[in-house]
Amino acid sequence: MSSVIRTEALCKHFRHTEALRDLALDVPAGSIYALVGPNGAGKTTTIKVLMNILRPSGGHSEVLDVDSRRLGPAEFARIGYVSENQEMPEWMTVEYFLRFLRPFYPTWDEALAGELLRQFELPRDRKLRQLSRGMRMKTALASSLAYRPELIVLDEPFTGLDALVRDELIEGLLARAENTTILISSHDLAEIESFASHVGYLERGRLRFSEELDTLTGRFREVVLTFDGPRPVPPQLPRSWVQVETIGPVIRFVDTEFDAERTPATVRGLFPDVRDIAGNGMPLRSIFVALAKVGRAAA
Repeated sequence: MSSVIRTEALCKHFRHTEALRDLALDVPAGSIYALVGPNGAGKTTTIKVLMNILRPSGGHSEVLDVDSRRLGPAEFARIGYVSENQEMPEWMTVEYFLRFLRPFYPTWDEALAGELLRQFELPRDRKLRQLSRGMRMKTALASSLAYRPELIVLDEPFTGLDALVRDELIEGLLARAENTTILISSHDLAEIESFASHVGYLERGRLRFSEELDTLTGRFREVVLTFDGPRPVPPQLPRSWVQVETIGPVIRFVDTEFDAERTPATVRGLFPDVRDIAGNGMPLRSIFVALAKVGRAAA
């Protein structure tokens, strides 16, 4: 199984609203795939279709080589699913909740469950309704890791959590999810950048790109051109140059297809009098903001 999740021309409509359009998603086995995009981009809708919570309006999707519309108990015993609005039986204690789940998962590892309780410092005898949001998310993650799933799906797991709890969740996830594929949607781009291997950018229900994170951060650069004086911008510029702005003797833009040789050659062809060319790397958050602004301007 080279891909744990695959979609082809996947669509989802809510009456007259198009939430997903021709989505072609491929999540490689063993990857940590981050699905990012603005609010309302379709991230949660995508995950709910993949998890057979919502029915697609068209197209096809497979999870663990099974049509997502046919996912059932056998498949869900191999999938861990945690969402920001995780529903759990409020009256159960943490320990009772894990004992309650154990019979549903043939691969449940009782020793691992105990280790997760200790690692996340979860109060065994406290009822779920008495837990803080951070503790609830830890409990949900522990209950999903305890049966060593082949796929873990996390829908906005870090929303509203403080930095310490986020770090603890990520450390626990990475320590216990070896050889597991992870699909995560999140707005916490700084955290995602620290551990994701692949990233897909969703905008208005369409997948703008999907690639390895190293490739993405390698091709995005903030380019700064310095001249001896103010310089007008030509009307025709490469399509890969976005957010072009001038500040006195400086022209600044984001190159979405930066190449160490081609980009400087293109710059010198357009600006023979350029004095200095600097290409600066961009964190994932800056790439996200640049793409969101471009998408908003094109809307």
